[in-house]
Amino acid sequence: MTTAGAPKRGLRGFFSRLASPQSEIEAQMLREDAEQTGATPIASCGGRRRFCVAGTLRTVTLRPRGGAPALEAELYDGSDVIDLVWLGRRRIAGIEPGRVVKAEGLVSVQDGRKVMFNPRYELRPGS
Repeated sequence: MTTAGAPKRGLRGFFSRLASPQSEIEAQMLREDAEQTGATPIASCGGRRRFCVAGTLRTVTLRPRGGAPALEAELYDGSDVIDLVWLGRRRIAGIEPGRVVKAEGLVSVQDGRKVMFNPRYELRPGS
């Protein structure tokens, strides 16, 4: 017997995974990995509170903000995305697409997107 949101095991779970689209399977794996690190699902994060999130970096972009450089990375955990923004940085070693990252900081919402400025981060081994 499984609880809501818990992965199905055994033969029934095997056939369920076979019938699921690949993106859905990958999202479920990311949610499970983030949960194991003790991170809050990004979908559950609200504005103006501190959270710890974990997931995979989808994109990393250098985008000026207010005339100063800013490194922006989109973090996906299988439930939602959040933009991680390091102000005054052009590059951070290890921050690259496909990298698994755990980040902690204050979440705000700008233009309908969740954003974390200058988060503390930990580079994690890939799964």
